[in-house]
Amino acid sequence: GDTPAHMGGTTLFGDNVEDEWFIVYLLREITREFPGLAASVQDNDGEFLLIEAADFLPKWLNPENSDNRVFFYKGELHIIPLPETEGKEWEPPASSPTISEALTFLSTRSEESLAAAPIRTALDKRISGYPEKIQASFHRAHCYVPAGIVAVLKQRPSLVAAAVQAFYLRDPVDLRACRIFKTFPPEERVMTVVTFTKCLYAQLMQQKFVPDRRSGYTLPPPTDPQYKAHELGMKLAHGFEILCSKCKVSPDSKASVSSGPLWERFLSSLKEKNYFKGELEGSAKYKELLYMAEDYFQRSITKPESSSELSSGDEILTLLQTTTFDLKEFEKEAACLPPEDDDSWLDISLDELDQMLKETRNQSHTSSNEEEQKYDLEAVAESMKAFVSKVSTHEGAEMPWSSDEAHVTFDVDSFTNALDRILGGEDSEELDSDDLDEEEELEFSDEDDEDLDIENQRQAQKAPNKDTGSLRSIMKEMDRELAHTTVGRSFTTQKKAVGSAKATVSQKAGHDSEAEDPELTPIDVDMNLMDNILESYNAQAGLAGPASNILRSMGVHLPDNADCVGSNKEVEK
Repeated sequence: GDTPAHMGGTTLFGDNVEDEWFIVYLLREITREFPGLAASVQDNDGEFLLIEAADFLPKWLNPENSDNRVFFYKGELHIIPLPETEGKEWEPPASSPTISEALTFLSTRSEESLAAAPIRTALDKRISGYPEKIQASFHRAHCYVPAGIVAVLKQRPSLVAAAVQAFYLRDPVDLRACRIFKTFPPEERVMTVVTFTKCLYAQLMQQKFVPDRRSGYTLPPPTDPQYKAHELGMKLAHGFEILCSKCKVSPDSKASVSSGPLWERFLSSLKEKNYFKGELEGSAKYKELLYMAEDYFQRSITKPESSSELSSGDEILTLLQTTTFDLKEFEKEAACLPPEDDDSWLDISLDELDQMLKETRNQSHTSSNEEEQKYDLEAVAESMKAFVSKVSTHEGAEMPWSSDEAHVTFDVDSFTNALDRILGGEDSEELDSDDLDEEEELEFSDEDDEDLDIENQRQAQKAPNKDTGSLRSIMKEMDRELAHTTVGRSFTTQKKAVGSAKATVSQKAGHDSEAEDPELTPIDVDMNLMDNILESYNAQAGLAGPASNILRSMGVHLPDNADCVGSNKEVEK
């Protein structure tokens, strides 16, 4: 269609998320090496590059309009912006541009689409360490496996991933094929070195598994020095056997594909281009190159019929039929194997975990490394009020962290007057007629009979006074009940010359229920707010919690818990 010529692919990274970021690193370096290329990448979560830098994205960017906007170009991340003003040569649509439009924008106005520095920095941190991390992600281990698996892995080392996945995700149906091993019997096993990724090795090691007695695979005692190699080889053999058991197409069908006129023309073209590099026909090197050509031809003209496990099984069976191996040669190699890698990285001590958490925390606070922050408690209280005053939508609460927003004020008097009107204070005005209309509308919206509806409305006109009086009596009853408790003493009051208020409350507590309540001393809203915030922060014990999460989202960072004061007396100081 309108999509320009391109190369694409799909990778199943499974549980190893680091594989995903390795691909991101490769794509970035490819666009840096070839400036005329642009690359985009998504996973099952969508634009995961934007998710990684979510704290720094512009507000207009959301999942609905992010398609075809995020690209690597010349080694940098670019985000196609929204149209700014009219009169431009090209303007991206408000929803999402097409790939052709996005590429046109990149080639003509790339400086306008360059992602902001914080976004690029967040992404660079995530893929930092490459290419050194490539070798660090491997783990080499000794495995006692059938000779056929050694031969297959020499030709296709990457098949170890499919075998580990097949064993890791096995089900009872898969294990039926492993009662009697038809493809990889245990009689001809040799010791070899298998290269895993650390994720694959961990998946294989952490699986507790006992082989079926009928399979012929037996393990030495756990105290045996070779126990781990035998266990790894047994698990790996089960994975390869499961892959082959799922192969429903005979490898012989490949011969029919590689015998037609199309294959003959393809083979002739390879010979003209000196693909075989002068190797004699029938030699080992010639056969290896020929197999690679057949495999490429097979993949090019046929489509996979189902899952990746099926194609892996086909490839394994084909390799077993086309590859010859010498068991004695493998045994000679086993006698002088290089040492395997240390797998102590599987176990993390508490000190190492604390160090990892500390490094992560330091990375997230690089902007304020050595600067001491002045913690203004009044600013914290105002930030909390601003958060509460914000109007939330269906997308969630809006955090008032932006510095360009107007200062949020809180009028205590108007709030008190409005609350007093609603609760029906002694000297308050009657409820507004609009409020009564809303109550009537809500109360009688479901009535169908018109005459009954009119009668109910007449009765409802008298209801407010009755309801208001009932509400007053309820509030008075609550006050009388609270007067017998110490709830009032739990709040910090404003410093006024009314020190006898508590004594008055305690004296009145024994009077009859009709006694008049004393005038309560106004509480200090800010002081109580800060007291409760610090108490909540102290209860988090250094972990994530509501107090730190809400304040951090508004740009307020509390000090470490050791410096945080929690009692009323210390807060007042």
